[in-house]
Amino acid sequence: MATKSQATQIFLSLLTLSQLIGTPHGGGIAIYWGQNGNEGHCNPDSGGCKIVSTGIKYCQSRGIKVMLSLGGGIGNYTLTSTADAKNVADYLWNTFLEGSSSSRPLGDAVLDGIDFDIESGSTKHWDNLARFLSAYSKPGKKVYLTAAPQCPFPDRLLGTAINTGLFDYVWVQFYNNPPCQYTIGDTSSLLNSWKNNWAPSLKGGKLFLGLPAAPAAAGSGYIAPDVLNSQILPEIKKSANHGGVMLWSKFYDDQNGYSSTIKASV
Repeated sequence: MATKSQATQIFLSLLTLSQLIGTPHGGGIAIYWGQNGNEGHCNPDSGGCKIVSTGIKYCQSRGIKVMLSLGGGIGNYTLTSTADAKNVADYLWNTFLEGSSSSRPLGDAVLDGIDFDIESGSTKHWDNLARFLSAYSKPGKKVYLTAAPQCPFPDRLLGTAINTGLFDYVWVQFYNNPPCQYTIGDTSSLLNSWKNNWAPSLKGGKLFLGLPAAPAAAGSGYIAPDVLNSQILPEIKKSANHGGVMLWSKFYDDQNGYSSTIKASV
């Protein structure tokens, strides 16, 4: 991979379990935090990110899983070989998970797993990275793997990795992708993609509907909460592997109150 800093562009993905948010239908809400400049950026080189450790451990004490998200839509990153994937897996294990390192940017917090938000670069070796990370799981302490593919199916960059069946949660980005997202008055493209492509193909794990938490959070694909609750969630919840909703992002959710409006229906 080009550099470790590019390999781990740090923003945190928080998965809120259903029992915590009190949803009656068994679904959960996952939400990304940390990329917006108003969400407390820090400098790991000076030890400034250790302040996040207390918040991570508090979330975990309430049953919330916290993952480190790799990739994103900005930057130049790729895995060059199977050996490179192994090196990155070892680095992530020792620096952010249960391993040990003289350099742990988030202090003594132990994250629950790794999120793959791969949006550029090569298609190769992400499946290798998933296998190497999964191999660190042990009885009583699982390394959770999550992924955020684009809704055009199969995802060009993550399709091979997801097909390993190792991912616990897959939250598909049904936004900024007109062929398979909601447009005003038309749920068919989104529902067809969910029912005909994603839901039947996912090997194990739970499938989440990825959405922007406010109109400003994405270029397109925002769904008003009343439409989501009445026209879309009742349909996707018919899938046995339905897991809930993913929102981009906590910053926009705080402004719009989206999660509080939909959580009873998820």
